[in-house]
Order: sequence, then structure tokens, then C-alpha cells
Amino acid sequence: MTAAEAQGDLREALPQGHVYSINQQTRGYSAASTWQRKYFAGIIGGDIAAAVFGAAVAFFARFGSLNHHSQIYALGLIAMPAVWLAVLGLSRAFESRYLFVGTEEYQRVVQAAVALTAAVAVVSYGLELPTSRVFVLIAIPTAASVSIAARFCCRKWLHRMRREGRCMKRVVLVGHESSVAALIVQLRREHYHGLGVVAACLPTERAEGALLEFNTRVRGTFDRVAEAVAAERADTVIVLSCPEFDGRALRRLAWSLERSEVDLIVASALVDVAGDRTTVRPVDGLPMLHLDHANLTGARRWAKTTVDRIVAAALLLALSPLLLGTVLLIRCTSPGPALFKQERIGKDGQPFTIWKFRTMYTDAERRLAHLSHLNESDGVLFKMKDDPRVTTVGRHLRRFSIDEFPQLVNVLRGDMSLVGPRPPLAVEVAAYEADMRRRLAVKPGMTGLWQVSGRSDLPWEEAVRLDLRYVEHWTLSLDLVILLRTVTAILRPHGAY
Repeated sequence: MTAAEAQGDLREALPQGHVYSINQQTRGYSAASTWQRKYFAGIIGGDIAAAVFGAAVAFFARFGSLNHHSQIYALGLIAMPAVWLAVLGLSRAFESRYLFVGTEEYQRVVQAAVALTAAVAVVSYGLELPTSRVFVLIAIPTAASVSIAARFCCRKWLHRMRREGRCMKRVVLVGHESSVAALIVQLRREHYHGLGVVAACLPTERAEGALLEFNTRVRGTFDRVAEAVAAERADTVIVLSCPEFDGRALRRLAWSLERSEVDLIVASALVDVAGDRTTVRPVDGLPMLHLDHANLTGARRWAKTTVDRIVAAALLLALSPLLLGTVLLIRCTSPGPALFKQERIGKDGQPFTIWKFRTMYTDAERRLAHLSHLNESDGVLFKMKDDPRVTTVGRHLRRFSIDEFPQLVNVLRGDMSLVGPRPPLAVEVAAYEADMRRRLAVKPGMTGLWQVSGRSDLPWEEAVRLDLRYVEHWTLSLDLVILLRTVTAILRPHGAY
């Protein structure tokens, strides 16, 4: 089909008065591809720089200067970028499905580093090559760390652009009105996804309920999705779960969109259990989605506990001057003990005593009843941004999460983990619905997805959803990414109260 024929077909699909959308739509795609090309160029440039930096640091740390023994490793400065990009590509670290948002991108970089290290070790052993272990163990982790940092900076730049309404995708939502309205609320709250809803297609011709609260245009029923895409110059269609869109209807929609290369996304009802636990296996010619059980026991859990205790012990030793200084500061500025202990509920509903630095006055519990009507939380928690029970020093401790550091003792004892769901109070657990109790299937954590995604600013329902997602999808690499993101979350003032 020629370009003229394609444009003719597109004109026939356009509603009256919207013939101009052909050229505007093309410009919209060009604008979208421009920022994406810039983003990918930044990613690749950062990875190349990371590889060169890693090889250079390893070379000078191992050899100090160029000599006849180190000449072969000097070639690493040339070969390392190509090798590193190739391994990242094999780990699918450049695929758009893993970029822009989420932790999967960083996990792919970590997996690439582990795979490259293992490959070098196997090749060196198999061919009896005199490979310098110091060089390898410095170059690859350094390259991975710098790559993650560079990708993080690129992502923060993109998120900043999206906060300003730039670098956004134009989205048409397809589904029932209540589901469409709920997704609009979530996408507006989480602007970093870069999905801006411009229109919706409903089972009816116009909005009649929840969607009336929004200024989103309704572009007709489900059979007019292609027209809505052309009229709104959209580049993404999201189909929500609804009985009208079975396999045949979805296939026909994909056919109608493929000429314009519009992204088609299906928002599955299994979104919170999808991922590595789901596999498609054909049964008698029919694709069946198999769901594996969550990894709650076994060798990987033992490894998590071991890593938790080793890291907790190392942090307690390294942070001991800060911890001692905090104790003295609290004792000198307000009456009462420096440490605050409280009973929390841990794994399998077992109670344990949690330790924190005291950030409130000693009569805080007694004054809670008089402040209950000022609760700003939409769930079972009590949250108040300007809580008068918090001391002046306590506000600064909470600002940087220093009040949480004594929980390293709980991690060392085995009551908690470095990463996990938030440790709840007994009264909170008593108010849990059945699904929320799933959070108690693992040890609570000092940090988690809830903290790196907004801390106290998160709605209660979203915090629960993130905790449940962690329980279902836990991995060691995910823990590492969350710990790295925790550092940036602590440095931001948002949600710390």
C-alpha cells in the first residue's frame, strides 16, 4: 500500500470536519518519537560512559599505570563499552516496556552485571586465561552502578518534563465508565507514567455517571475507537477489562490501529499478580495463563534473611556515631527517653517490639484522642502533617527518616527485614480486610515500595496495593533497587511527617 492510499483510508476513517488530523497526527507522532530518541540517546550515552569509567577505575586500581603486563587490560577501555551494551541488550535493558517507570529497568542492569561476571569467570576457567579478578570485580560493578545512576538521572529529567505536561503520550481509554474514571484518577496522581488521557470510548454514547466529574471527552462507543484515535491524535489506546472486549474484538481493534502504529495496551485484572509468576502455556491449542505461587519460603528467603542481618550489622557499626549523637540531641532538647518502643505485628501475625528514636512528647498517646478528628488519612492510620505532638528535633529526624535507624536492631534480631511491608499496629491489623492480611505473610520492613513511592502522602488503598505487590513479586534484585531508591526518597521532603 502506498502512502497516498494509506492517507486516503485514514481520511475515510475520520469523522466529518477532522480531515486536518492526518497531518497533525503525523506531527504528533514525530514529536513523541523526538523525545524518545533523545531519551534513548541519553541512556546509551550513559551506559557507554559507565563502561569506560568502570574499566578505567579498575585498570588504575589494579595496575596504576600502563606497562607490558597491563597492555591487554588497556584494551578493556575500548572493548568494555561494546561488551557492556551487548550484555545490556541481551538482558533487555533497552526495551521500552522496562523504561520510564518502575524498578524492572534497574533490575535488568543488575542482572546484566551478574551475567557478565559469571560469563567472564566461566570463560577464564574453561580456557585457563590469566584474568585479573580484581579488574573484573571492580570494572563490572562500577559500570553497573554508574549505568543505574545515569538511567536514574535520565528518568528524573523525564519525570520533571512530565510534571510540566511535556513528553506525554495521548491516551484513549476504552472500557466501562467507572473503570475509566478510576484509571484517570490514578494516572493524574502518577504523572510520571506519562499517560495523559484525552478521550474515552464507553459502551454508551455519553457519560452518565463517574466520568461526569472529569473534562474527558467521550468519543462514542467501542466500535469507534479508531475514529477517536484519529480525531484526538492519540498514540496509545488502553483497553480496560470488560466483557465486550473478548479475543476477537481485541484482535479486530489491533488490526484497525496497526497502520498508524498506535500502542495498544490491555489493562488486565491480573495486574497485581502478573510478571515472572505468570506464563502462557498452550493447552490443546488454547493459550492458558498459568499463575505460580508467590515465593514465600525456600533458599531465596534464607538468603534474604542472611543478607539482612549482615547489612544491618554493618550499618549499625558505620552509623554508631550518628546514633549516639541523636540520642544526646533528643535527651538534651526534650524530657523523656531517647528511644521509643512499641508493639507491632510481624510475620504470621506475631507481635514484636519495635524500636525508634522518640520524635514526640511523652504524652503523645494521651493527646491522640483529642486529635483524632483531625486525621488526614483515608485509611486505618492516623496522619497529620502539622502534628503538635512532634518535637522540633523530631521533625528533622522524621524528615530524613533518622528516627527509623534503631530498627536495624530489629532486623538483626530477625523481627524485621530491610525491605518489606510497613510494620502495622495491632489496632490496624484488627481493622484489616481479608486481603490486607496478606501483608503479614512476610516480615515487615524498614523500607518498602510504599516508602519509595510517596511515603505518607500515599492514599491508604495505594499503600496497601504496593505492599501486596511486594509480597507477590519479591526478589533480591528488587530489594536492592528499593534500597537504592530509599536513599533518594529520604533526601526528598515529600511525605515525611
